[in-house]
Amino acid sequence: VWPREEVDALLNEDEVAVVFPHYGLERPPNFENHAWNLYIARPLEAVAEQLGREPAECERLLQSARGKLLAAREKRVRPGRDDKILTSWNALMIEGMTHAARTFGREDWLASARRALDFLCTRMWKDGRLLATCKDGRAHLNAYVDDYAFLLAATLEMLQTEFRIADLEFASGVADALLEHFEDRDAGGFFFTSHDHEQLILRPKPGHDNATPSGNGVAALALTRLGHLLGETRYLRAAEATVKQFYPTMAQHPAGFATLCTALAELLEPTQTVVLRGPRESLREWQQALSRLYLPDTLTLALDSAAKALPEPLDKPAGAAVNAYLCRGVNCLAPVQDLDELLGNLRNKPVSRTG
Repeated sequence: VWPREEVDALLNEDEVAVVFPHYGLERPPNFENHAWNLYIARPLEAVAEQLGREPAECERLLQSARGKLLAAREKRVRPGRDDKILTSWNALMIEGMTHAARTFGREDWLASARRALDFLCTRMWKDGRLLATCKDGRAHLNAYVDDYAFLLAATLEMLQTEFRIADLEFASGVADALLEHFEDRDAGGFFFTSHDHEQLILRPKPGHDNATPSGNGVAALALTRLGHLLGETRYLRAAEATVKQFYPTMAQHPAGFATLCTALAELLEPTQTVVLRGPRESLREWQQALSRLYLPDTLTLALDSAAKALPEPLDKPAGAAVNAYLCRGVNCLAPVQDLDELLGNLRNKPVSRTG
C-alpha cells in the first residue's frame, strides 16, 4: 500500500510518467487512508503509446522504479505470517495437486504432494490418532473430523496416481479412527470433535459445505470408495448412515450440500473401479490414457504384477500384458487386454454381470 506522495518522492520524473498510469496512481485511491494498492491499470504498451516512447524504454523505466519501490518497502515492518501447518488444509492441497499431477503428467507436482503426504503420515499420525497442527517442529492438538476426512480423500487420490500398499493400509487406519472417535452410532454422521474431546457447550455435526467441503460429506464419499476397494461393509454402512442423517435438509437445500449429494450419488450407483494389473513399464501408458478422460465417479488403480498382500477386491490375476478389470460394486466385466476396448467400456458404462 502506497501514498502517492511517497512514490513521487522515490522516483524521478521519467519513472513517474510510466508508473503512475501503469499502476493506477492517476486514479482515485483504492485503499483506506487515501492510499493506493498498486495494480496494472493500463498495459505498458498503452502507456508507451500515450507517452510517445518506445516500449523497451518504458520497460527499463518500470524496472528501475520497481527496484526503488522494493528497496523502500523492505524498510517497513513485515506483516505477521501464519506459518503453522494444518492437517486438513494440507490434505486438500495434496488431493488437488495429486489429481493435477496425474492429469497433466507432472512428476514434480506428484513429488511435492508425496512429500506433504509423507509428512502428515509420519509427523501428524501418532498412536493411531491424527494431530491437527504443527509449528516449529511441534505437532499437537487432537485433530477434527475435517482432518481425518480430507486426509482419507487425499490418500485415495494418491493411490490412484502412485499405488503403494502402505498408503492403502494407512487409509484403512484413518478410516477406522474416524469411525471409532467421531461417528454418531445412534443417529449417523460424524461429530466435528472426537468423543474424548473437551466438553463444549455445543458439539456440532456439520454437513453444509462452506469455504471448504463438509467434513461429513467428504467422509461419506471417501468411506464409500474405500469400502468398495477393501470390501469393508463397516465403511459403507457408516457412509449410508451419514447421508441418511442429512438427507431431509439436503432435499430442501441441495445447493448447500454438494459434497453430500456426490456421496449420495455414489451410494445409489456404486463407485466404478478400474484395476490395472501388469508389468510396471506397461501400466504407465494405460494410466496416461485414462487420465485424459473425465471420470469423476471412477477409481483407477494401477497395480504392477509384483504387488503383494492385496485385499480380495483388488487381488486380480496378473499376466505378461496389462489386464484391466472394470467393476461397479461387486459386478465386474471379464478382463480386458486392449486399451481402446477399455476406453470404450468406460464411456459406455456397461458393467452388468458378476465377476
